Amino acid sequence: MIITTRTRVTTAGVLLGAWLIASSGSPSAQQPPAAPANPAAPRPPQTGAPFDAAKVPAGLAEPKLWTTQQDHQDMKDQLGIKALRPGPSGNESAPNHANYDEALANPYPKLPEVLTLSNGKPVKSASDWTRRRKEIVEEFDREVVGRVPKNVPRVTWTVTRTIDATVAGVPVIARALTGHVDNASYPAIDVDIQMTLVTPKDAKKPVPVMMMFGGGTRLPGDPPPPGFGGRAGGPPAGAPPVASDPPATEQLIADGWGYAAISPGSIQADNGAGLTRGIIGLVNKGQPRKPDDWGSLRAWAWGAGRGLDYLETDKTVDAKKVGIEGVSRYGKAALVTMAYDTRFAVVLIGSSGEGGAKLHRRNFGEAVENLTGSGEYHWMAGNFLKYGTAESTFGSKNASDIPVDAHQLIALCAPRPTFVSYGVPEKGDAKWLDQQGSFMAAIAAQPVFRLLGAKDLGRSDDYMTEKMPAVNVSLLDGQLAWRQHDGGHTDGPNWKYFIPWANRFLKHTPPAKAGTRQ
Repeated sequence: MIITTRTRVTTAGVLLGAWLIASSGSPSAQQPPAAPANPAAPRPPQTGAPFDAAKVPAGLAEPKLWTTQQDHQDMKDQLGIKALRPGPSGNESAPNHANYDEALANPYPKLPEVLTLSNGKPVKSASDWTRRRKEIVEEFDREVVGRVPKNVPRVTWTVTRTIDATVAGVPVIARALTGHVDNASYPAIDVDIQMTLVTPKDAKKPVPVMMMFGGGTRLPGDPPPPGFGGRAGGPPAGAPPVASDPPATEQLIADGWGYAAISPGSIQADNGAGLTRGIIGLVNKGQPRKPDDWGSLRAWAWGAGRGLDYLETDKTVDAKKVGIEGVSRYGKAALVTMAYDTRFAVVLIGSSGEGGAKLHRRNFGEAVENLTGSGEYHWMAGNFLKYGTAESTFGSKNASDIPVDAHQLIALCAPRPTFVSYGVPEKGDAKWLDQQGSFMAAIAAQPVFRLLGAKDLGRSDDYMTEKMPAVNVSLLDGQLAWRQHDGGHTDGPNWKYFIPWANRFLKHTPPAKAGTRQ
């Protein structure tokens, strides 16, 4: 093992013309999480960045140590919400079980226009799309995922460990990194982003890299922590072995790529109680969010963007060919990252469901009301709670009132290569995720890909009649791609299709295999 001297790279946390990325936490549940109990007195949550009361600047308050329920109630109070509709249950025997009848799945069939400006004029050119893109981003910022503040502090990256290792029989250089967020304005909260980077040691030129949500601390050869069950989206500890391909990390290295893993939890906690800590809490100086402030999905995406800032300084990395990937809630974060930060060249969106690639307007499986409940609201902007409202000072709203939908989030990725991945319910990628609803969103995003010179799925634009292809049938001819594999809640079986597909569009030539001639 070779230990390097610590090196530092400082990156600005400014908002780039497109936006950012990130994530960390357990895979998105196949059933809605149970609402946490509301204890009699506030107590520190179990997750989230720590704080040091002794470092609270004079004249400023300590961070709020609210429970998730208390923070959720505060946002409802800010918005004037008296009652939210409960989300459907993933338990099919429950009285309020989710709908799985296609005949009832499309109560709001008309989607927001993707190629019509707010003034009613059609979008006919790339320059028109630039204007329309800004309009769509503004609505996602204000109503869905929240705004990244303009005063987000800078991040200073430190390489804390470097080793020589072997992955898939290939010599590699592996680095552990920490991105310290400048907390001079509120020293009581520390945010230290954890990321690892692994690249082929003998590469003759900079290599493309896939950044993956989850992990971010272990280097090749490091022992797993007790009870570790694989990266987010993989099988849980104790699950029976699956006849499978090599891990994505091995496939990438063997194909001449590098990979990075970033820890979402080191950026922002995956719960409502942590919203007054992490990067969101640091910027708010430990106080609760305002309705249009960012949620965890956008914070994770911001962290991924800061990770890309570092990769742009690493000479082993081809920074023009960095992709982003995630599964479940991290699949949502990967899509948000790709949509906002146009520096990312390619995305693999794994089993993202509601809040990801699935249409909000669908009534199938997980619903908007699950996202507005106390178990998942922290992913979103506070304003998103309005769309699960039963009673409030402004009346009642539902999914049809959201000014944007998932097809527009996918369209924000165009014309860059965008791969939507799912598994099958029989293996654990539950109907709750609504695979068909995500396919419909991809179909509805096709016109933007074509407008910008990219190839689409090769289907008609009629999202109400187009059906998913059969399991294991690929739609990979264009920059917009779809594949439903025959595995579970993971994108593992699709990596062997994703990598050559990405190679084609990024013009990456894999290294010659042993015994072959180029």
